[in-house]
Amino acid sequence: MITLGIEGTAHTLGVGIVDSDGKIMSNVIDMYRPPQGGLHPREAANHHAEVVAGDIGKALEEAGISIHDVDLVSFSMGPGLGPCLRVAGTAARSLALSLGVPIVGVNHCIAHIEIGNATTGCSDPVLLYASGGNTQVIAYSDRRYRIFGETQDVGIGNMLDKLGRELGLGFYAGPAIEKLAKDGDRLLDLPYSVKGMDISFSGILTAAESYRDRGCRIEDICYSVQETAFAMLTEVTERAMAHVGKSEVLLGGGVAQNGRLREMLSEMAKERGGKMFVPERNLCRDNGAMIAWLGNLMYGSGVRMEIADTEVRQRFRTDEVPVTWRD
Repeated sequence: MITLGIEGTAHTLGVGIVDSDGKIMSNVIDMYRPPQGGLHPREAANHHAEVVAGDIGKALEEAGISIHDVDLVSFSMGPGLGPCLRVAGTAARSLALSLGVPIVGVNHCIAHIEIGNATTGCSDPVLLYASGGNTQVIAYSDRRYRIFGETQDVGIGNMLDKLGRELGLGFYAGPAIEKLAKDGDRLLDLPYSVKGMDISFSGILTAAESYRDRGCRIEDICYSVQETAFAMLTEVTERAMAHVGKSEVLLGGGVAQNGRLREMLSEMAKERGGKMFVPERNLCRDNGAMIAWLGNLMYGSGVRMEIADTEVRQRFRTDEVPVTWRD
């Protein structure tokens, strides 16, 4: 079976195609970058609407197949930005109806988990999901992916992007912050906000902005923010691993591309006698291949949806989804 997946939760419109063996036949990623300021949902949605048809064509060409070879359409039903989700959902419904094939709406967060499981060799990990809009520590238990800890305010990626705007680094500031942090040599005092298994990033952002106003080096601000925020993430991930008795940690989401975060998680896992896994960079980012793969898993386990069942859900929780495709 060949599944075409459409991702459209935030800044990225992605189209991926996979087969039932997990082979990624194509994975087209088309990211919207605002000319200035942060991400506006309507502007991102307009971008997605303009490129989705062309990206479907590119994905089919890259996969070397015809549109009529597609057996299943899946799409990111949530969580995410409403206008962006609706573009992906409308495109997926239109395609499925025109081809006369089934459609499956999937949870974006779980798609990150399953593409990691499929491509890294891990078997039953704790997932640190670190992206723009979401930051969660997740593990499988009793037919659900359970959330053991999460951000109480903004996602780690959004915090970094907001900091980047304040520092004049432009949108999608994570890579620029990572680069500047390598030249930092002073650890500034920032709030370390771990509350049980949950975390908070807003205080770090406010404090970092105050250091900028006091004339501190941008390199030291970036270094300090990374070290503090990533230490918080590492702590709650380690605590979750101990709680559920798992030795593997899987890193997913756009911030998983950060080398320093990978280094800290890897060292923590090693000290526990475990191992860290991370997908290749294009599979850490929001992408259509992960949506296609989860759609394939769900359909293969018996999940069926009518068009009426595919309404998008901006606040689609990870632990709301019955996991029918695992033992």
